[in-house]
Amino acid sequence: MSDGLKRSSRETASPILKVDALSLSFGGLRALSGVSFEVREGSITALIGPNGAGKTSMFNAISGFYRPNTGRIIFDGEDISRERPPSRAKRGLARTFQNIALFRGMTVLDNIKLGRHAHLKTNVLDALFYRGRAHREEMELRAEVEERIIDFLEIQHIRHASVGALPYGLQKRVELARALAMRPRILMLDEPVAGMNREETEDMARFILDVKEEWGITILMVEHDMGMVMDISDHVVVLNFGQVIAQGRPAEVQNDPAVISAYLGSGDLAERIRKTEAA
Repeated sequence: MSDGLKRSSRETASPILKVDALSLSFGGLRALSGVSFEVREGSITALIGPNGAGKTSMFNAISGFYRPNTGRIIFDGEDISRERPPSRAKRGLARTFQNIALFRGMTVLDNIKLGRHAHLKTNVLDALFYRGRAHREEMELRAEVEERIIDFLEIQHIRHASVGALPYGLQKRVELARALAMRPRILMLDEPVAGMNREETEDMARFILDVKEEWGITILMVEHDMGMVMDISDHVVVLNFGQVIAQGRPAEVQNDPAVISAYLGSGDLAERIRKTEAA
């Protein structure tokens, strides 16, 4: 299928996630105000904006860590606005975090296997004696993690290493692996390339594209690397002071006067992206 046909298919696909007039306040501080946008199934949607725009608050509301004051979050046609995070995880919402949230004293393999916890059927008695269902689930999980996820992310050589001993870029890859172990329908990535060098950023961008194309997983990400956002996103939503000021295709958003003014100040966004890529 050509790139044009793929793009057309994504644009006409039904929304798997819909944020409808969502508002969130902390005391007298309004973090989000009437935010509405859709995430089409099979797409990469980027949520961008300056520091303090409300991006992480939006992520926390979608994943269930914050409860909005008003508005709705619709996932696969059902209102999940009042559901707790574990329930949303079971439905297929998985996320990574801006600050790496791994168990540093555990191995890479054990950290990744924890991602499947929400879907395991083993009860306490099964786990205590480690027989029957518990043993089968453990073996099936380990096989999937080692044969599919670890191989996909090219981290075979560190699977038995302690996470705390790994360089930053590999830790970010392990966190992505743990999210994939949850078998998500939507993968929420909070600044997936923050702090990475050029080579690490390119690798992560490739993995994100492959997750969408090969695994069929919808991506929603917050990211400040504008070059990557414009290169791999199908749809971009721009927040400023807790409100949506623009959304659309990357080419449309990067030339929107409101985005240039609010997100980057004066100057041409495309030129800034070119300077970033040349650095």
